[in-house]
Formats: sequence, structure tokens, C-alpha cells
Amino acid sequence: MDKGFFLDENVKKAMRKGLRVVGDVHGDLDAFRHAVATERFIIQLGDLVDYGPDSAGVLRLMMEVMQQKRGLFLIGNHDRKLGRALLGRKVRPDPPLEATLSQLALPENADIARAALSCLESAPAWLVLDRKIFVHGAFDVRMLMEPPPPPLERVTFLLSRALFGETTNRMQKDGYPERCLNWVNHIPGGYTVYCGHDQRSTNGCPLTISGRAGGQAIFTDTGAGKGGHLAWLDLPPVSMEN
Repeated sequence: MDKGFFLDENVKKAMRKGLRVVGDVHGDLDAFRHAVATERFIIQLGDLVDYGPDSAGVLRLMMEVMQQKRGLFLIGNHDRKLGRALLGRKVRPDPPLEATLSQLALPENADIARAALSCLESAPAWLVLDRKIFVHGAFDVRMLMEPPPPPLERVTFLLSRALFGETTNRMQKDGYPERCLNWVNHIPGGYTVYCGHDQRSTNGCPLTISGRAGGQAIFTDTGAGKGGHLAWLDLPPVSMEN
């Protein structure tokens, strides 16, 4: 993450009031309005769009939060796919993406259609604050040492891990790769990874899994836009000295 962004006094002021970590939104605008109704600094973990009723409205609201210097979002796999489509790149078509593109094509969403690509191109793939790591899909220890790559360009190993999680060599019945959680065992002791992407919770609340190295992962995707609800976690302020 660009250090200059965090040196902005408005951002510092918002972050001193604590953080609100918001899971996958997937077009659930009503729930997202509630999530951002806070003085805390918003860190949204990716997948703003697709599935839910108003992906364009979610993008508009996220951009407003960013313009007010009180939040950011990380790139998710659905956000990247939308960005690639807006760039005219070849992507695997699916009904959720087509619905999002149709919303952006409406006259009342012309402002969002113009601004969305730049917003998606600048979204980081991961963020490290103190001993907290924020990422959409999954963590790799090299994220502690390397800056995120351009989110809409070639998929590197770390970008793939950030977007899609850790996969096995097997395919699921739905045609998508099977994912695993071995990466949780490599989170260093004292570190917490906040992620989305995988709906691992069985009770509608974020799920915490501890790893063998002493770290832990908190999964925040609870099915917003897919018949579930939107989850978020409130955290205390973090050090802004670095």
C-alpha cells in the first residue's frame, strides 16, 4: 500500500477511530449501507460486485467512502473479472458478471461506469497493518515482504493466492478448482489474516481458524448477495507510525 495514502491527515483521523473490516458484499447495497455507517475506517475485503441486486450502487457507495478518505477496498476475484471485462479483455462469461455489466450500462449509472475501471485498477490485493493482514482469498508469507502487483494485469503467484485462495489439483463438480486451507498453518505467530472469498462459516458469523505456526485466519464471507447476510468486524486503532 502506498505510504503516502496513510500519511493523509484525513485518513489518519479516520483510522484513529478504529477499523471496520467488511466481508464480501456481492451487490447487497442495503447491507453495505449499514456497514459503512460508522466513524471507523472501512477496509472492505473484496468482491463488491455480482450476484446481489445492486452492484453498481455498491460501487458508487464504495467510491464515496474512498473520496471521503475513510475507507478502501481490496481487489477480489469478481472485482478483477469486472475490471478485465471493462478493459475489453477476454473473460469467462457468467450470469452474475453479465448482470453487473448490464447495471453499469444503464443511463443512471453512467457516472459509475466511467469511474469504475480506475477504481478497480488502483485497488490493492493485500494490506498489512501491524500484525494484521487483509486479503480477499488467502495469505502467503511473502505478502509481508512484497508490495501488491497491479490487480488487473498478469496473474502472479501471489496475486493468484490473494484473489483465489490456495487450490488443490482437483476440480469440483461446479467446474471450479477445489480450495484448501493449508495456508492458515503458515501464518506467523501473533499475526491475524482477515479474508473473505470462502464462505466457511456454518452459523452466519465470521469463523476463526488457528494455524500450527501460531497465527490465525478470520473468514468474513457469510453469504451476502447469495442468500446470506453481510458480516463485519470492528477492530481497535492501529499504529500509524510506519
